[in-house]
Amino acid sequence: MKAKTVLITGATSGIGKATAYRLAESKMQLIICGRRREVLDEIREDLSQLTPVISLCFDVSDNNQVIKAIESLPEDFQNIDMLVNNAGNAHGLDKIQEGNIDDWDKMIDSNVKGFLYVAKAVIPGMVKKSSGHIINIGSLAGREIYEKGNVYCATKHAVNAISKGMRIDLNKHNIKVSEINPGLVETDFSKVRFKGDPKANKVYEGYKALQAEDIAEIIEFVISRPGHVNIADVLVLPQDQATSSIINKK
Repeated sequence: MKAKTVLITGATSGIGKATAYRLAESKMQLIICGRRREVLDEIREDLSQLTPVISLCFDVSDNNQVIKAIESLPEDFQNIDMLVNNAGNAHGLDKIQEGNIDDWDKMIDSNVKGFLYVAKAVIPGMVKKSSGHIINIGSLAGREIYEKGNVYCATKHAVNAISKGMRIDLNKHNIKVSEINPGLVETDFSKVRFKGDPKANKVYEGYKALQAEDIAEIIEFVISRPGHVNIADVLVLPQDQATSSIINKK
């Protein structure tokens, strides 16, 4: 039986990278995507010892790049069975009246528009064969709002709404849509958000945050369910986190 082909965006770090390694161990054929060519090449070379892997270097926020990348797939990788729609970012932590428009644009372009661009490029192939599974990586921030998280939370609320819309529109095409919403995960996320500010290192102090590998394990579980089972929605938090702003730090 031919291995399933999985396309993972944001595969150069964090949840995307951990998922690539987890699924490689399961012998799934991988398409790893990201913006950093050298890192992609290193990961591809490493994972190629376990399973067939190719890499696509593009920016999800540029629709032309997305289309060209997907169209460039070799024949053996064109039949995409699963999409892990993971790429995204957070920039800044400001009150709405003090917000940086460049930060807003980056989050909307990646977390909403890029999320849609990749899905739009992959879904027609799934519709054509009447099968597939889309796993959208959302966030606890898509379920609640926290102070100074206005636009980031809005983008993750959009992921939640679009995931529900996808599930409705793709239902008759036998395509599963799952949304996985983590709370605090210890990755480079905060370093990007705070642009190297030392306070980024304190985000995960005083408690045990989720690890990228925890989410990768959940993704593997979700996609390995029987055909009649779709885990539509998962919210997962570290034990010490009750809400976005209530964390039991020791």
